Amino acid sequence: MKHSKIPVAQSIVSLCLSKGIDRVVISPGSRNAPLTIEFTKNDSIQSYSIVDERCAAFFALGMAQQLRKPVAIVCTSGSALLNYYPAIAEAFYSDIPLVVLSADRPVERIDIGDGQTIRQKNVFENHILFSANLYSEVVPSDVVVDKRVATKLQESRRHNEQEINKALNTAIEDCGPVHINVPFYEPLYEMTDETAPAPIHIFPKISEKTLTDSELASYQNTWNNARKKIVLVGVLAPDSLEQQYINILAADPSVIVFTETTSNLHHDNFFTRIDNIVGALDDDGFRALQPEVLLTFGGMVISKKIKNFLRNYQPQHHWHVDPKKAYDTYFCLNRHFEVSPNTFFKAFFSGTKKVKSDFQEDWLAIRTYRDVLHNKYISEMPWCDFKAFDAVLSAIPDGTLLQVGNSSAIRYAQLFDLNKTLPVYCNRGTSGIDGSTSTAIGAAIAQDKPTTLITGELSFLYDSNALWNSHIPKDFKIIVINNSGGGIFRILPNRDKDTDTFDEYFETTHNLSAVQLCAMYGFNYLKAENEEECAFAKAALYKSNEQPTLLEIFTPRTVNDAVLLEYFEFIK
Repeated sequence: MKHSKIPVAQSIVSLCLSKGIDRVVISPGSRNAPLTIEFTKNDSIQSYSIVDERCAAFFALGMAQQLRKPVAIVCTSGSALLNYYPAIAEAFYSDIPLVVLSADRPVERIDIGDGQTIRQKNVFENHILFSANLYSEVVPSDVVVDKRVATKLQESRRHNEQEINKALNTAIEDCGPVHINVPFYEPLYEMTDETAPAPIHIFPKISEKTLTDSELASYQNTWNNARKKIVLVGVLAPDSLEQQYINILAADPSVIVFTETTSNLHHDNFFTRIDNIVGALDDDGFRALQPEVLLTFGGMVISKKIKNFLRNYQPQHHWHVDPKKAYDTYFCLNRHFEVSPNTFFKAFFSGTKKVKSDFQEDWLAIRTYRDVLHNKYISEMPWCDFKAFDAVLSAIPDGTLLQVGNSSAIRYAQLFDLNKTLPVYCNRGTSGIDGSTSTAIGAAIAQDKPTTLITGELSFLYDSNALWNSHIPKDFKIIVINNSGGGIFRILPNRDKDTDTFDEYFETTHNLSAVQLCAMYGFNYLKAENEEECAFAKAALYKSNEQPTLLEIFTPRTVNDAVLLEYFEFIK
């Protein structure tokens, strides 16, 4: 087997494999040649070539999201590295492990006018768990390698191995992005049959805190005396919470469990559509719903309505369960249990009991009433975004991996009771529209199961280089809801839609379509402009598995906001 002649490249790949990191996404370049050679020559590594670094990073994020272990990304020096930043920020806030490997110029070549050279050291410091800045292990050809230089090289190698171990272990232990910056001297492309000395391997430490009976006693007492409790679940991977704890929560009359599409948590007594409940309440309704105890777990929460409700009608107690962090989203957090939900509930429920209350029963009755009005409203509404989402969400086959774009796409999805066999994902760490398509493609490859992405056209167009990808599965589906602009801006409160600049600078109206992109990238293209065409097209969408397929659904730009705003009035 051939190797890069530069030892640090061998050390990085060897240590990645020793820690189970066996997938790498490489963006072509020259300065990163030693890493590219070492990764691609190793049969134990699955390598993917993605030209656009921004797409490459989100592609890797999608894989790491599904694999639940680190994926490496490799790029050349200079501005290439900066294109990773949106995905790194997403990984940081979504607790997704990424290993960023950037090639660099040696330190003395920085800020002297060399091309593709920027200040790469600690460039992601505000959104990274660990930054390793390595030393070069090769000296320029004009330097004499005497005893002093040899000693320095040996010290550099020890430093590098320690830093690589720290970075990789941090990605595994703390579940987030890390950055390893590697300076290389030329020549970059030389290979050898010789294997460098095996690097020091420091094992990651995977451990979790425990909760004592005395630590939980006062909280269990508060729980047992509260007749109105809300459990709010954010982003959660499927099958994260054991069924026994789901059943206990669902069976307690004093508990309402609010979940979101990305919570991937299901029970008939859970409230899967938060906005349908909260969005149509008046002050009396809010006070009736106001909990004494709020218990939260999972990642970011999508619903703005539940955030506003809990900030304005705060609980007496807010506890968050997460082994890593707790955000004071509702400005009343008073306890962070630094364990996993399963560990917490195992200890907590040993000292709790069902509380007699009408809380859950009353709100289940309201949910049933709202469901009837929801269905009636949909049957009477004109063709619009809302109607389109109703059509496509009901057509997705069982077991499909569903990825949803940000902005209006995920918010519409929140209004529906989705098929419970669908694992649902969305990049909610930063809630940006960039990278949704690339993430979905990476997820599809990692999971090796039929995948559908539902997205708005602005998000799709913004990430159109995602289709510049030779790895897209033939059964991959994209559904683009094209309302000719940033429709969500039309429904934001306190926005003056009559100004001369609104269409251009807020809603960004356009007449663009995905049809030419599909032709260029080899996607089968389907189109629908009304309810009848949509019914035909969505049937064709899931029969087409010989090449990736995109269904573009056009909706009237100015109708959508009125239909959505009237919806919450109708279901009151």
